[in-house]
Amino acid sequence: MARIVLEHVDKTYDGGTHALVDCSLDVADGELVVLVGPSGCGKSTLLRVVAGLEEATKGTIRIGDRDATALGAQERNVAMVFQDYALYPHMTARENLAFPLRMRKVDRAGRDERVTRVAESLGIGALLDRLPKQLSGGQRQRVAMGRALVREPDAFLMDEPLSNLDAKLRTQVRAEIKDLQRRTKTTTLYVTHDQVEAMTLGDRVAVLDKGVLQQVAPPRELYDRPVNAFVAGFMGNPPMNLFPTRLEPEHGHVVMRIGDQVMPVGDRPDAQVRVPLTGGVRPEAVAIVADGVDALRATVAHVELLGHETLVHADVGDVRLVVRTAGMSELEPGERVSLKIDPARMYLFDR
Repeated sequence: MARIVLEHVDKTYDGGTHALVDCSLDVADGELVVLVGPSGCGKSTLLRVVAGLEEATKGTIRIGDRDATALGAQERNVAMVFQDYALYPHMTARENLAFPLRMRKVDRAGRDERVTRVAESLGIGALLDRLPKQLSGGQRQRVAMGRALVREPDAFLMDEPLSNLDAKLRTQVRAEIKDLQRRTKTTTLYVTHDQVEAMTLGDRVAVLDKGVLQQVAPPRELYDRPVNAFVAGFMGNPPMNLFPTRLEPEHGHVVMRIGDQVMPVGDRPDAQVRVPLTGGVRPEAVAIVADGVDALRATVAHVELLGHETLVHADVGDVRLVVRTAGMSELEPGERVSLKIDPARMYLFDR
């Protein structure tokens, strides 16, 4: 296995599209790092640059102890798993698994041993003589992963491998990928647009926006300590409530403006008073309470009943807040409610 290091990597396409901007990333040997961000943010481009399918415009790429910047894809000893499986339809699962070994001139006995071992580890040993069209989506994805595994690569590069699966199967295969990576200890870069997938899979998560790495951190740190409003609003389901605000002095205290109302926030740096800011609060840090001191008056706009919880969308003036409550709420749109925000769980971002 191998460490992957990107140092100040840029990628500019013909026509001027700047897909990656000064990206530096260090993936430890045996680590699973998830690249996540909105469509067009550069995550798949970054993966393809590491794979050698795209050439970096600037910067250095190291895989293991080698400078791989100028190496072709075949020389980098990395294995890609694609969104569309990319299996040969006329070959059985066994033949698909063995194909990369045949290309490397591995002898028949060696091929058979590695294919059998990998197939058993993925739970597809009984399916080896079936064609891809005779397999379910999850089984085809396991064959695609197995074809990468038999090569015994330095690293796995996975480009949205679960996006073609239904929700239930996606959850199952996601757990299998995590278990597989832990057992094989293969360095893995995994691309997804699904932030739930990123949070549950990654040892660390790298968040991209417009080709720029915004933050690289373990999932809990990304959720609890986002470095900017983009990361705060992207990570979390539902995402953090974000709204324009400012801090104001009032009767010797500091208050935060939310819509047409204010709430006390305790001591804040004086330099931030009256400066335009972006405020943030997670839905679980807002509670619906009986009328009380420092409660915000709000009107219910929309209610999402999810069974184990309810998401209440409530308007405070022109600011809409999502509130996460346990169980099935009986609130109806148009009802007046009072909201209490935990000031210790408020975020402030410089606009």
